[in-house]
Amino acid sequence: MLSLSAPVISLTSKLLRIVRNASFLELQDVTGRIQLYIRRDEICPGEDKALYNQVFKKYLDIGDIIGVKGYVFTTKVGEISIHVSELKVLCKSLRPLPIVKEKEGETFDAFTDAEQRYRQRSLDLIVNPGAMDVFVKRSKIVNSIRQFLNDKDNLEVETPILQPLYGGAAARPFKTHHNALDIPLYLRIANELYLKRLIVGGFKGVYEFAKDFRNEGMDRFHNPEFTQMELYVAYKDYNWMMDLVEEMVEKVTLDLHGKTKITVGENEIDFKRPWKRLTMFEAIQTYARVDISKMDEKELFETAKSLGVHVDEKMGKGKIIDEIFGEKAEANLIQPTFITDYPIEMSPLAKKHRDKEGLVERFEAICNGKELCNAFSELNDPIDQRERFEHQLELGKRGDEEAMVLDEEFLQAIEYGMPPTAGLGIGIDRLVMIMTNSHSIQDVIFFPQMRSKAPNS
Repeated sequence: MLSLSAPVISLTSKLLRIVRNASFLELQDVTGRIQLYIRRDEICPGEDKALYNQVFKKYLDIGDIIGVKGYVFTTKVGEISIHVSELKVLCKSLRPLPIVKEKEGETFDAFTDAEQRYRQRSLDLIVNPGAMDVFVKRSKIVNSIRQFLNDKDNLEVETPILQPLYGGAAARPFKTHHNALDIPLYLRIANELYLKRLIVGGFKGVYEFAKDFRNEGMDRFHNPEFTQMELYVAYKDYNWMMDLVEEMVEKVTLDLHGKTKITVGENEIDFKRPWKRLTMFEAIQTYARVDISKMDEKELFETAKSLGVHVDEKMGKGKIIDEIFGEKAEANLIQPTFITDYPIEMSPLAKKHRDKEGLVERFEAICNGKELCNAFSELNDPIDQRERFEHQLELGKRGDEEAMVLDEEFLQAIEYGMPPTAGLGIGIDRLVMIMTNSHSIQDVIFFPQMRSKAPNS
């Protein structure tokens, strides 16, 4: 029952439902939906009834943006609604929306084609409330991480996207040209080498939410433009960083869901600390049933082929090991697991292991069968770093398109002395996929890269 003393409220939003015979409308925005109740004599108190008879009854369409004033009340069936006293059309929709159809108590969304949704994201957000919810949660995840890192006295910074050399990861870059300087430039594949220079400069902890670009294949886990958060903290190592990752991701899960257990696909995943830890060789031995820890490059090549893993002569020892792990072990790691102690050939920017010859202090966190983050005790010996870069150059000459280049300016920086440092890179898109139970990376990026549409399609 409407109370005459109820406060007047104002709403503006998009119209998503019209039931003219019953004089009901429904508005929707990012916070949800609410029902409106229209009475002719209340929105048209004088003799002119055109607003009701013409605008409401004939011209108002789903998709129009309207503003209303009125009073909150509860209908007989218990639905909170707005009893409208004023109505104004703010924007007319010229294209019809693909509305949700109802039949025998079931709903059928008229806009479910994945490619169409990605190409027309604004329309997707209007008609699919679940799509909007994913991006609201994405923002909450980023804010949770930022608050966590700021509370630990880390400084958020910005580093160049256009770079004279590409480095910090094994990937193919996008190349462009600067006309005024007449030099080639690359869209960054990672921001690692610039962030380390800030550690050399004296900052204790720096991080950046970075747009990175890799000129590689696309699938449901990879987009050529993606978001990564990288963190570097002086006087720490990879053991400390594992503890921090556990704490941070557990906090994100609690902030988003209020619990540490969530459903991802068919799996229930628990992010409660502590997470399981396995060395890379232990993981391969567990799931591929083979011990590769003492094998040379030739033996690894033959072992990979015998396991049905695709390899070729261009690949070095580290790449072959990575392929074996990726095909035989990674998919089995459903619960959050740290894979530690990688072969040195796989990790040209990581510090040599303090106890295990031929290995480096590196870990990846694997969850639901996919990499979530990558971290090192950072290599701060400039002589060793130069030798690693030179080895990468040799791999490049063999045809490895993902081999790193030698960055003299970075080497010069660490020659001034870089303190022992722990570094982390975590894929934000991948984390959002897990936290929102999304099937594809394209579901968690507002405007993912798509193939060009065929003419007249």
